[in-house]
Amino acid sequence: MSAIQIQGLRPLRGTVEIQGSKNAVLPMMAAAVLAAGITVIRHVPAIEDVFSMIGILECLGCRCEFSDGDLAIDTSSVEHAKIPEKYVGKMRSSCLLLGPLLARIGEAETLYPGGCVLGKRPLDLHLYALKELGAEFFEAGGMILAKVEELKGSRIEFRYPSVGATENAVMAAVTAEGTTILKNCAREPEIAELCRFLNQMGARIRGAGESQIVIEGVSRLYPVEYVLEGDRICAGTYLAAAMATMGDVTVRGIRPENLREPMTFMRAMGAEVFTGEREIRLLMKKRPKGISIRTGPYPQFPTDLQSIFLAVSCVADGKSQITETVFEARFAAACMLRRFGARIRLEGMTAHVEGRYPLNPAVADAPDLRGGAALVVAALAAEGMSVIGSCGHIIRGYEDICRDLTCLGAEARWNHM
Repeated sequence: MSAIQIQGLRPLRGTVEIQGSKNAVLPMMAAAVLAAGITVIRHVPAIEDVFSMIGILECLGCRCEFSDGDLAIDTSSVEHAKIPEKYVGKMRSSCLLLGPLLARIGEAETLYPGGCVLGKRPLDLHLYALKELGAEFFEAGGMILAKVEELKGSRIEFRYPSVGATENAVMAAVTAEGTTILKNCAREPEIAELCRFLNQMGARIRGAGESQIVIEGVSRLYPVEYVLEGDRICAGTYLAAAMATMGDVTVRGIRPENLREPMTFMRAMGAEVFTGEREIRLLMKKRPKGISIRTGPYPQFPTDLQSIFLAVSCVADGKSQITETVFEARFAAACMLRRFGARIRLEGMTAHVEGRYPLNPAVADAPDLRGGAALVVAALAAEGMSVIGSCGHIIRGYEDICRDLTCLGAEARWNHM
């Protein structure tokens, strides 16, 4: 078990390079299965979810080599259709292999996936889309068995813009016979990047990043080399930490337009925000102001930054109101934030916060990936030494959060117990 020790009240200052995108690389690793041969993805973060996906791919018959951010995936031989239970329980993104496996070998077998406990997160939209493309599903004892003789293009309209379901449908449709039209698609930047990756492999996809995506099926895809974009949620985390500590931080290696809505709220909370071609600088001269935030599908405020901005609101000058509309169990961090003396009242899917500064030092356990990052932000704004435990959640998505924060002047270190 690992914990993070943080001495608070150190204003963050400096520049940090942002790791590759977690939410983009996982579907791209799954998509590599579609093309026999060696695909290389560069700027890949060394995080637990990547290592878990490597484990799954190797169990399917792929060979993977990962060194210094370069991941080579040899999919020449995909021999197995079953996604191992030990990996399914660790990460929800394991379900992203359903579409690629059906397209490549005509079958797939998995359990209902795990990952962070954020509420009901059903697979019904994934299964709906794949059924519309011709797949048959059989469910028994928590297992999902999928088979198809030939995937065929279809018109699919999602009742909700699910990121994972959109990704699965796109990956299954790229080699399906005919044309597929997807309506009410998720529009997250990671989907647009997946489509760019697939088009580089030889797919014919139009409308990436829009609510309607049109895919003309091709007979085969080809392995490629691709450089991964920076992680917008990681960048948002460090900018939020700068707000909480009244610092001056520049994040490099990301597209500012992918954080347009969070930057709107940063400015509303009193931050000065400057953007360059591939960087964002945030300068915070005084305590952040209270804010009202409502999460939603992109381009609305991202649910992955909700817990982190909740932590910032705990030190804000005034009252804040944060409403979650995507995952019903996304407020798990609120109980742990109260250990820092945060004044949070939960009312259904809304958190009401009365800010105070500084927070008290505390010992708290990360409830999930982004909730763990929120506790780190709170500890940075606490007067004294705090300890964050259960950091297995945090390393699922942050390559080395202590390294990055130390680079910005924080006193943060790992304590391997």
